[in-house]
Amino acid sequence: MADTSELEVLFAKIGLADAKTKEILKNKKVSKSLAEIIGEADVSSTVEDKKIALLHSLASESKGAEVPHRELVTKAIIGGRLKTNLQVSEAFKYVKANPETVNVATMEEHSGVGVELTEAQVKNEIVKYIQANKEDIETKRYSCVPSLLGQVKKIPELKWASPNLFKPLIDAEILTLLGPKDERDIVKKEKKKADPGANKKKATAAVPEKPRSMFSEGFLGELHKPGGNPQKYPELMKEHLAATGGRVQTRFPPEPNGYLHIGHSKAIMVNFGYAKFHDGVCYLRFDDTNPEAEEERYFLSIIDMVSWLGFKPWKITYSSDYFDELYALAERLIESGLGYICHCTAEQVKFHRGQKADGTLGGERSACEHRGKSIETNLEQFRKMRDGFYKPGEATLRMKQDLESNSPQMWDLVAYRVLNAPHHRTGDKWKIYPTYDFTHCLVDSFENISHSLCTTEFILSRESYEWLCDALKVYRPAQREYGRLNITGTIMSKRKIAKLVNEGYVRGWDDPRLYTLEAIRRRGVPPGAILSFINTLGVTTNTTNIQAVRLDSAVRAYLDGTTPRLMMILDPIKVVIDNVPEDYEELIEIPFKPGSKDETFGTRKLPFTKVIYIDRSDYRDEVSKDYFRLAPGQPVGLMKVPFNISVKSVEKDAEGNVTLVHAHYDNEAVKKPKTFIQWLPEQEKIGSPLKVAEVRIHKALFKSDNPSAHPDGFLADIDENSEEVYKNALIEPSFAEIKSKSPLNIKVPDSDFNIEEKAGRPESVRFQALRVGYFCMDKETTDDKLILNRIVTLKEDSAKN
Repeated sequence: MADTSELEVLFAKIGLADAKTKEILKNKKVSKSLAEIIGEADVSSTVEDKKIALLHSLASESKGAEVPHRELVTKAIIGGRLKTNLQVSEAFKYVKANPETVNVATMEEHSGVGVELTEAQVKNEIVKYIQANKEDIETKRYSCVPSLLGQVKKIPELKWASPNLFKPLIDAEILTLLGPKDERDIVKKEKKKADPGANKKKATAAVPEKPRSMFSEGFLGELHKPGGNPQKYPELMKEHLAATGGRVQTRFPPEPNGYLHIGHSKAIMVNFGYAKFHDGVCYLRFDDTNPEAEEERYFLSIIDMVSWLGFKPWKITYSSDYFDELYALAERLIESGLGYICHCTAEQVKFHRGQKADGTLGGERSACEHRGKSIETNLEQFRKMRDGFYKPGEATLRMKQDLESNSPQMWDLVAYRVLNAPHHRTGDKWKIYPTYDFTHCLVDSFENISHSLCTTEFILSRESYEWLCDALKVYRPAQREYGRLNITGTIMSKRKIAKLVNEGYVRGWDDPRLYTLEAIRRRGVPPGAILSFINTLGVTTNTTNIQAVRLDSAVRAYLDGTTPRLMMILDPIKVVIDNVPEDYEELIEIPFKPGSKDETFGTRKLPFTKVIYIDRSDYRDEVSKDYFRLAPGQPVGLMKVPFNISVKSVEKDAEGNVTLVHAHYDNEAVKKPKTFIQWLPEQEKIGSPLKVAEVRIHKALFKSDNPSAHPDGFLADIDENSEEVYKNALIEPSFAEIKSKSPLNIKVPDSDFNIEEKAGRPESVRFQALRVGYFCMDKETTDDKLILNRIVTLKEDSAKN
């Protein structure tokens, strides 16, 4: 990074005043980004003040980070296409969230380039809003003007309006409505006499506030209150509030065409958690409008995953519950002149939407030849669609939106299509099915959703969402978009995971190396650990890309305080203690969780016997400087056993592998060893040691952070050593006690995410294997075959290696 003097020269060169330069230089991250942005702009002379301010705004957004393709935003500022801070912010968010698919046309659509609102248009929206809230404004009079300014700025239709227009227009309209200020608008502040006991009274009367969380801060903390979302038809808001009683109502609306993945855990937590935080309700609504892709197993898995994460739907509903109502609204759309039957092929539709030969948008748009048909003809043909007259692809119902709009979501989206497929709930009743773009907003409206929360890939859909609600004169819920959660080094695509499953690269959709929620559960990750992790990330409008090791670190921290410890040996060596009798037994009491005050863990007793087992990694033939475990001439301690053992002799096989160690129990004198190792006794009466059929050590499935970017395809990025299986491992018989008590449901102190897990699930049998990692029981375990999965390593460094 350039030094301060170089930056001063650079900033002065584009026209920054000295005072402003000094202010910017106080922030090293912003200074660094501004210098890079000036380089991207490729300017060598003074830049006009307004553009300098926008470049500074972009630097403040960047905060020193390296953002691929940021130069597209920079050049749009210099070129005069991005004119406001809001446009710059939206363009930057788009570029940052879409590093692989970014293109200029979509960036400019996303940031409102070319959208010019006249003063008359802005005034019209302000007048409508004031009239809709007239009663409240007349009651509060001029005291409501500051908040009114903020509310008007949030009106979606005014998103790209010039900020300078708002205050003068609001002031003029309020003056017209209320007249000049009078005594009612003069707030008199009375001086109060000091009350010696005021502080004490205040403390006594204080109402405890809800603790800080992702629901009270950031994106979610700034959401509107129920009733605060604007309506084109204000009377619909009154009906909505009468139906909900003013409570928060959200929904989690998955498509039942695949298994949920880690990203969905954030969506579940956002929707269910936000409603719960505000004493509201949340629907689990299945978006089942595509019977060709839906299967019963997906419905059941989704319900199971929501429950596993500790949430209970207020109601479980289906988009198909509303097929009759949706069809009626489709006819109403046609009758209002805003719907038409289109017979274009997919290629013709793309052509009319301005798609170029290379697949990008930006060509000349045009209406299809069917757009101008009469209402009567459209109704007749729509009913023919319903009755099976047309084959799939021969006819669709399209919405007559705005082909002049900059948003592709307004270019006459499809509302209904023909599908000759039976539906799992409605059978053969329907030959036509509504699309997501038609269904989602209307079912949100039917269910009186106050906050329709979705990820930012749907941000362009907000305009069509609101357009359709207004076109059909139904309550308009408020769609608001937050950044999704991605884990790097893996894949989320259902198609790609299906390829891994079908071609035998993994054990199934719940293979612990995948990041479906089924796989994460099978790996043994506690649901509370996932929720705690998401809470630490918070919710913003930016996509959150997290390395898998960060999730592992959060899981490790959660498990540390909630799991008992056992001794398990992956690669055992038999040790015979020569100087004790055959029936020697010395009972050793060992706590399941050393240092824990939670009595749930308790202790167990293990006999120290003549024959024990240690791990092969705990023995060497020679002593070295950094090796402290068992070797000839170097005694070692056994955990909790009062005396050391020392090597007398060893036996080896033909390949030179140690098969037996003869040792001496050094019980003549206490000598502190350099270290202690784990051990397992051999004693038939207690079933020790317990044999483990398989211990599965799972690592990252892929070698790189972006498997899809591999030039030979994502399959070429698979790490052949991503699963290591030990088939001779031993564990202490106390495992049976842990299994019988599981799930332990040990609570994490001061956590809001102590999820009570249900008994009977194998993955809830968790423990820490000393020095090896955290483990759980796999679902393939039987009465005579124990299989264990490693959840995470004990240390982050091990995970990286």
